Amino acid sequence: MKLYTIETGFFKLDGGAMFGVVPKSIWNNLNPADEKNLCTWAMRCLLIEEGNRLILVDCGMGNKQSEKFFSYYEPHGEETLESSLKQHGFSPEDVTDCFLTHLHFDHCGGAIRREGERLLLTFPNAAYYCNQRHWEWAVNPNARERPSFLKENILPIEENGQLKMLNKEDEIIPGVNVIFVNGHTEAMMLPVIRYNDRTIVYMADLIPSAGHLPVSYVMAYDVRPLITIEEKEVFLDIAVENNYILFFEHDRRIEACTLIQTERGVRMGEEIRMEEL
Repeated sequence: MKLYTIETGFFKLDGGAMFGVVPKSIWNNLNPADEKNLCTWAMRCLLIEEGNRLILVDCGMGNKQSEKFFSYYEPHGEETLESSLKQHGFSPEDVTDCFLTHLHFDHCGGAIRREGERLLLTFPNAAYYCNQRHWEWAVNPNARERPSFLKENILPIEENGQLKMLNKEDEIIPGVNVIFVNGHTEAMMLPVIRYNDRTIVYMADLIPSAGHLPVSYVMAYDVRPLITIEEKEVFLDIAVENNYILFFEHDRRIEACTLIQTERGVRMGEEIRMEEL
C-alpha cells in the first residue's frame, strides 16, 4: 500500500462559524482571520494505492459552480485536484474508487465536472462510496444544511449507476475500514487505514484541523454539537491509547500529527507528512 496527499487548493470560511462558541481572541491565534473575518482552510484529500486499486478519499469543491457561489468562499491556491493527481503520476481516469466522507460541497464537489451543459463524473471508471443514511439525509436536506448539499454534486453519481453504499462492517479494501459519526452531519464516514504498522484516521469534519483538537472546539456548522463533543472525547481517548496518526482535511498547514495527553487534554504531538511514513 502507498499513500499520497492530494491538495486541491484552499478556500475561506468564517472563523466564528468554524470555532463555534470559542472566542475570537483565542481562535484568531490558531488561524488568523482577514478583514472580513474569514480564515483560510485547506481541502486536502488522500489517495490510497493498493494493488490495482486507486482509492481517493474526498475530492474538494471542484470548479463548476457559479462565480457568485465562489465569491462566498474565495477558492484559491496553485494546486488543483487534477494537478495534484498528475504530480503523483495519476489521472482522474485511473481512480477506481472515490470514497466520500460526506456530501457537503467542499468534500464532494470535485466528484462531478461540467462540460458545457452536461454534468459528468470526474472519475468515469470509479465506484463512488456513500451510505444509505447519509445519502437520504443529503438528497432530502434540512434547512440548516441545504446550502451545503448541492444536487449537482450528488445526483449524477446515482444517475450514472456508479453509487455504492457502505455499511459499518464493510472494508473498502483489506486494511481500510470505516468509523461512522453523527455530530457534524448524519452518518459521516472516517476511513481508518492500517499502513506500515501505524493507524491513520482521515478526520474529515470531526476534527477538521489541529486547532480543533480541544473537545469543546466544535464548529457551528455541526448539526449536533454536543454529539460531536462526545464523539471527539471517545475517539481521542482511543487515538492516544493506540498511537493513531490523525490526517487533517482542512488544516491549512498541518497535514497530520500524532497525539499526546496533557493536563489540558489531548493535544498535538509530532507533526507528520505522509511522505515521511
